[in-house]
Amino acid sequence: MRHTDPAPFLAAVAAAMSEPGEVGAVFAAFERAMNGAIGHRLFTIMRHDPLAGRNRRVHTSDPVAYPVSGFKPVNPDHPWTRRVLLEGRPWIGRDAADIAWAYPDHEKIAAMGLGSAMNLPVRWGGRTLGAVNLLHGAGHYTEADAVTGAIFAALAVPALLGMDATDSRRAP
Repeated sequence: MRHTDPAPFLAAVAAAMSEPGEVGAVFAAFERAMNGAIGHRLFTIMRHDPLAGRNRRVHTSDPVAYPVSGFKPVNPDHPWTRRVLLEGRPWIGRDAADIAWAYPDHEKIAAMGLGSAMNLPVRWGGRTLGAVNLLHGAGHYTEADAVTGAIFAALAVPALLGMDATDSRRAP
């Protein structure tokens, strides 16, 4: 069982958030820090659009397999959606069966050698802005990881809101 002190990794994210620059640099700092504190082989950040019923990938550690682009529809009746996006509670998938239950692209995930996942809602003001998603080998994530991950996810709030502000300034 690993017990990595998350404090230096949280400090690295806080430092990245205080620097001027694009939100992508902050997301990259999250990716590095969460890898050090918790571990992942695939890392993504999604922005949730509840009115449109979809998620948009805004950061990825694997731009070939999971590029930043487009939108993914959200099934509002799926228990995963209720748990993570509506109730704002983390979800841990510990094995291939859990992954198949939650992810329509489970075969692609399995082909990448990924057998566990942790989805961490990013919440602000009682609503879910998005989710931080980590995937690794089977059995990697624990409830303690979800506690640490929730702290990282809370720190993602300004980055997601800042991304929205940047997008609205670019709109015609």
